[in-house]
Amino acid sequence: MEECHPDIQRRRAAVPIPRWKRVLDVTGVLMALPVLIPAGILIAVFIKIMSPGPAFFRQQRVGYYGRRFMCLKFRTMKVNADTSVHQAHLKDLMRGNGPTRKLECSGDARLIRGGVLLRSMGVDELPQLINVLRGEMSLVGPRPCTPYEFELFSARQKRRCEAPPGLTGLWQVSGKNKTTFEEMMNLDLAYVERSSPWLDVKIILLTIPAILALVWEMKVVPRMARHRAARAAETLKPAFAREAEGRLAGTVPARK
Repeated sequence: MEECHPDIQRRRAAVPIPRWKRVLDVTGVLMALPVLIPAGILIAVFIKIMSPGPAFFRQQRVGYYGRRFMCLKFRTMKVNADTSVHQAHLKDLMRGNGPTRKLECSGDARLIRGGVLLRSMGVDELPQLINVLRGEMSLVGPRPCTPYEFELFSARQKRRCEAPPGLTGLWQVSGKNKTTFEEMMNLDLAYVERSSPWLDVKIILLTIPAILALVWEMKVVPRMARHRAARAAETLKPAFAREAEGRLAGTVPARK
């Protein structure tokens, strides 16, 4: 959102979230509460066991038409983790044309034990349902960015804030880690233009398969690769042992 007269900025800040969106958001959250509350308690206990410190994490984000709010999450990083690492990673994504892979995909020492699994499943974002009930977020929309990210966006990219930020969105169900930064922005802006009740329902239904695919990519595939590498190493060990003893099949030990 480009710079403009303060009066225009105030009018934009007063734009309400569409009524149909609020009805869908509140209804969806209230229907899911019987499952989400016990799940949230278990996740909070898990985090307290895995890492000393609070179970929750708060961070300022930029929301609908540039409004600032405190975004809630389950803490998946160690207390006082270095945030400059993420800022450098973001700059690399914006400058390059590679996939928007998160830091944990390549290993992030700042994460607590089990943090990768919580993030890949998206359950670290469950506390944001409180933000949804407050009217600061929606179930569906572009992910809320930090003020630091927002300042790096172009005027065109800032238009993604013309839709309420969401827990899931068009980008999340369209490949996520396989898209470039510019493709992510194009998907966010496409949602701004096409937002409707039917599109929101479609994205919500596609979110579970997208989460399962992400868990497979971030947890199962690396584990399978490590298992294959370990098996290959075990297969080669006898051959290396025989070679060390000078008794490989078809060879004769060197004479002294």
